[in-house]
Amino acid sequence: MEKFMKPVVAGVMILATMTGAWAAGNERIDSFSDAKKKLENQVYTESATRVTLYCAAKYDERKNVKRPSGFSLPLNRDGKPIHEKRARRIEWEHVVPAENFGRAFAEWRDGHPSCVEKGKSFKGRKCAEKANRQFQFMQADMYNLYPAIGAVNALRSNYNFQMLDPTTPSTFGSCEMKIVDKKAEPPARARGVIARTYKYMDAVYPAYKMSRAQKQLMDAWDTAHPVDRWECTRAKRIEKIQGNENPIVKAQCVKAGLW
Repeated sequence: MEKFMKPVVAGVMILATMTGAWAAGNERIDSFSDAKKKLENQVYTESATRVTLYCAAKYDERKNVKRPSGFSLPLNRDGKPIHEKRARRIEWEHVVPAENFGRAFAEWRDGHPSCVEKGKSFKGRKCAEKANRQFQFMQADMYNLYPAIGAVNALRSNYNFQMLDPTTPSTFGSCEMKIVDKKAEPPARARGVIARTYKYMDAVYPAYKMSRAQKQLMDAWDTAHPVDRWECTRAKRIEKIQGNENPIVKAQCVKAGLW
């Protein structure tokens, strides 16, 4: 019996580690700008990897976007495209928006004695970024950062992902990203990546927890859209740079023989 139990216990320990029970978040990179540079120079290094998350738009090493055929921007009241300039370049999108985990910090909600500029106190993201080390690490976590067309990033804002009415039209023409009434539905190709990112942030940072409804949706997307080779390669590269693993992605990559 003892001989049988030893491998069982070892297996349970490995599974617990891989599913994030003992996982830690980013504790190495505390600068958002530094994280973006590392992604550009050490992770998305080949032209084949330079593809945006939502619209699958290609971009070059200078972050200039080649918009997909049929891509369009919504129009403002004057009939002009919204965020036209930001649509020309990629930006690094927080899949789990910074505000969604930032609200957990007192500096974001209430400010801090060090958050004073020209005699006036301030709060929000700027204060949390200045005064809270844990927020700095979370904001700079590369596992939560993906390239997106700047205009898409701007319009997605901090809105939660969910499934919208099937008749809801795309917000960006041929790109199947839908944003309406402060809700966003991503294209099917991005849902697995998004789900595993949400589950990672939930697993490694006590300051962020998904709602029950969010967790159910992300579990469903995670199951329906499994990891591919690039997602695994990306996670490998980030683990090497950032120093912590993404147990949600890594477990699936190992199981699929892609690690």
